Amino acid sequence: MLALEAAIKLGSKVKKLAMYEPPYNSEDAARQEWKEYRDNLNKFLAKDRRGDAVTLFMKFVGTPADQIAGMRKGPLWTMFEAVAPTLEYDAAATGSDRSVPTERASRVTASTLVMHGEAGHAFMKDTALALSRAIPNAEFRTLEGQTHNVAHEVIAPVLKEFFTK
Repeated sequence: MLALEAAIKLGSKVKKLAMYEPPYNSEDAARQEWKEYRDNLNKFLAKDRRGDAVTLFMKFVGTPADQIAGMRKGPLWTMFEAVAPTLEYDAAATGSDRSVPTERASRVTASTLVMHGEAGHAFMKDTALALSRAIPNAEFRTLEGQTHNVAHEVIAPVLKEFFTK
């Protein structure tokens, strides 16, 4: 999302842009869930309930409750709480309703590669496809067998090829 925004704002200064599964989702239910998430996130952060903000985020992205409970007891939890306020910035970058910003994306002038993982969520493919269609000089690519947690040995050669051609 940040790279997309940079490419929009910097125009011709950005020569190439690559995105993997930008987390936009224009489905009505997803947009409503996003609104509820942002409302609750803002409430937790306003009350400095950082642990609850992190938990909310983890639930939103699909982390199982038992894993979150274990993480809360682990040594890294204080680090997660320390960066919890940055969740507000991520939410702002995603937009008020999380819908795919095709109109804004159409202003990207850079050669762009938009990718998604074949084994990922369907909305990620829809998002990548919508962005690749909106951006004038974009290429759409599916990475076989990949989820949102793409393997570096799969994406690295794709990125190397894109940025060196």
